[in-house]
Amino acid sequence: MENDLQKRYGFWTAVAMVVGIVIGSGVFFKAEKVLQSTGGDVFLGILSWVVSGSIMIVCAYTFAILAGRYEKVNGIVDYAEASLGKTYGYIVGWFMATIYYPALAAVLSWVSAKYTAVLFNIGDPGVNIQVYLIAIFYMVAIYVLNIVAPILAGKFQVSATFIKLIPLVLMAIVGLVKGIYTGQTIENFKFVTNEILTSNPLFTSIVATAFAYEGWIVATTINAELKDSRKNLPKALLIGSIAIVVVYVLYFIGLSSSMSINEFILGGEDSIRRAFFNTLGSFGGSTLFIFVVISCIGTLNGLTLACIRGFYSLAARNMGPSPKFFSKINEKNKIPVNSGIVGLIVIMCWLLVWYGSFKGWWGMFLDFSELPVITMYALYIPIFIWTMKVMKDLNFIQRFLIPFAAVIGSIFMIFATFVSHGIKAVFIYIGIFFLIILVGLIFKNNKSKKESL
Repeated sequence: MENDLQKRYGFWTAVAMVVGIVIGSGVFFKAEKVLQSTGGDVFLGILSWVVSGSIMIVCAYTFAILAGRYEKVNGIVDYAEASLGKTYGYIVGWFMATIYYPALAAVLSWVSAKYTAVLFNIGDPGVNIQVYLIAIFYMVAIYVLNIVAPILAGKFQVSATFIKLIPLVLMAIVGLVKGIYTGQTIENFKFVTNEILTSNPLFTSIVATAFAYEGWIVATTINAELKDSRKNLPKALLIGSIAIVVVYVLYFIGLSSSMSINEFILGGEDSIRRAFFNTLGSFGGSTLFIFVVISCIGTLNGLTLACIRGFYSLAARNMGPSPKFFSKINEKNKIPVNSGIVGLIVIMCWLLVWYGSFKGWWGMFLDFSELPVITMYALYIPIFIWTMKVMKDLNFIQRFLIPFAAVIGSIFMIFATFVSHGIKAVFIYIGIFFLIILVGLIFKNNKSKKESL
């Protein structure tokens, strides 16, 4: 079945996916939360970025090893199936198709619309209906692009990756140089406050930065469409993830040097825009803030590519609801259109859930930008343990040290989530998670053996 997908993407597209999906919204979206949750402690903020980044690197390295051995239609699902069998692979695939990809894509469409709203002073991005209409427009437009012109979508992904690096690199360099010259950098590093908004600022910051780093695993979804996948995907995962950590830390330092910590914390939704204006002036700030919006849309494009293939990855295994329907490939563009259309509908449902969190429908704010990410770390753990148990031909570092570090890092992320979000919010999400998984298990063998692909 996987041979129906065309080998259309090269090494640099894979690197662009890793860098492009990860960089684009979270680093802008969560930087203010890191400063707020730490009470403006820049050192603690940097530590948060480094800890989360290190966990991402060891996890990416472990999957890089697996990427060199398995090449089907959806990397993480392939690895889950190889480690614990078809049922576990199906659960992971169903989670990715119904929760992970669409929930993050919904948040990303909102973030793209949010910064558009900030740019044009449209109002409160949380509840303003205009923001959500913009989000829907972005989502539908990107979906049409990926289905109608997948090659063009791939080129846009590469272009958006370079565009989104521009504001990050400029803020890192200019912000730091200007901050040192004015003395703002040193002043902010010395800044101490007792007004910390969370019970555990470090854990809250680490969970926030986890969202900013998330997305690298999405690159494994195109391994069947990647030229020389066994060689190119591992290299792309490692090179991309290390580059991201370096860029994020430098950007955070530059951003923290752009104005006083109090100004940044009290600036709310407008903090990032003001930081760019303070550092680069009105014209430069406006121009680069447009790049920020483009970078968010680029991230959305990468997640959309994965969403389109979500239900297809299950159907390709002859599993899930209506495998014959979801496995159909468009003859002209070689894209699983049916899978993509249903994926778009699921995204719209999660966008409604996100809107409901701001409106107080659930009795508390359920941050679906972070909770699905931590769930992924929980699902990674059995795969990492299996790697240590089975991969006997690897050296000690590759077989034991790196996967063990990945297990410890994943457990730490789960613990930090309970501390950061609170037990009630996490258990509400877990209940939703298990309900969706149970629905998926009903369809697991939905006449799949009787249908021919």
